[in-house]
Amino acid sequence: VAYSVPAALTLVVSFNPPIADNVVWKSLSDLHSVACAVGAAILGYSLVANAQKNILHEEEGRELFGLLIVTVWMSLCRSSAKNSLGGVRVAIAIFLSLFPFVMWLYIYMNAEMRASWPSHCKTVI
Repeated sequence: VAYSVPAALTLVVSFNPPIADNVVWKSLSDLHSVACAVGAAILGYSLVANAQKNILHEEEGRELFGLLIVTVWMSLCRSSAKNSLGGVRVAIAIFLSLFPFVMWLYIYMNAEMRASWPSHCKTVI
């Protein structure tokens, strides 16, 4: 749900950009962004209180980054109805799109980090 809702909202905006100015779309986007921000705060607190390894080794750390990406992405989508995407917004959108892949590649290529992966991550491509 945390990733499906923003994916659906983004898909709708990609087909019809002015819909980001619709009250229903804004409400769903805002509600989901607030839920993601609250979830990120809870995960951040959990990490500060209980983290035993590198933040990327903790499931909460990876989910925290995912929720932050969703929150920023929804903010970009929401503001796209008011004015066209400028260079800074496009750069942020590209960064947010590539960040998960770059982080995965970094972790996958780093043998030290890969050695301490949890068992459910060892079968990743």
